Amino acid sequence: MLPYLLHSRHLYLPTFGVAAVLGLMLALALSQRIAKIVGIDPEALWNAGVFAIIAAFALSRLFLLAQHFGSFLAFPLLLLATPSLTPAASLLTALCTLLWLRSHKLPLLDTLDAWAPSGTLLWAFLALGHFAEGSDPGLPASSHLGIRMGTSSTPLYPVALYAAIIALILTAAIYRRLAHRSLHGPGRGESAGLALAGVGSAQFLLSFLRQPGLEMPGGLDALQWVALGMLSTGAALILQGQRTLPITLHDTHSSREQEPV
Repeated sequence: MLPYLLHSRHLYLPTFGVAAVLGLMLALALSQRIAKIVGIDPEALWNAGVFAIIAAFALSRLFLLAQHFGSFLAFPLLLLATPSLTPAASLLTALCTLLWLRSHKLPLLDTLDAWAPSGTLLWAFLALGHFAEGSDPGLPASSHLGIRMGTSSTPLYPVALYAAIIALILTAAIYRRLAHRSLHGPGRGESAGLALAGVGSAQFLLSFLRQPGLEMPGGLDALQWVALGMLSTGAALILQGQRTLPITLHDTHSSREQEPV
């Protein structure tokens, strides 16, 4: 494992932080390319993406400070550098971003479609960061399927590595579908739905290879409930996208032939 790319007496460069920054930069760059495909102003989408990133960082740190204010007073820089995007902070970030999109009159479904492959690409880099620092350990595995992480002498499932591979596959598939967008689809919101459903399904299945979390009502942990929520939301967006498919050329000519003279 490689938790730090640089580790000196007074300077620490965490691998996860570098992976996160690199993933964010590439995700924003990819969103600019897709903005032209879905018909959104690239500059407006860039501003919305930057706002979402700043909101996620600021809100997650506010939640962290509220929970560990004493630790912040003792070790402010260390606490601020700690990854802390909780489900509550993510939900509040989503609400703030939605308000931003509405105030700047950006179409919601088209914006989500443009962000879909960018989001899965970011997930791939975050997963690689977790794998490098060994912060997403799996359950014990055989020597053929497992990897020894950190000081553990027992091979564990490399769940974060599995997640990164799945995320890259999703990114390529969704981007290819958007790049070949035609009058036959995908409909508005369908690409975002595929991303949410894909990530939700992957996270739910991978949770059975992870160390079990705190059990919640229904016998599932928090991550599994979040994954099911993503899966159901993604399915709803896919159905919405299929209802909003553009009219094909054949349908257009047929309707014109039926118009009265």
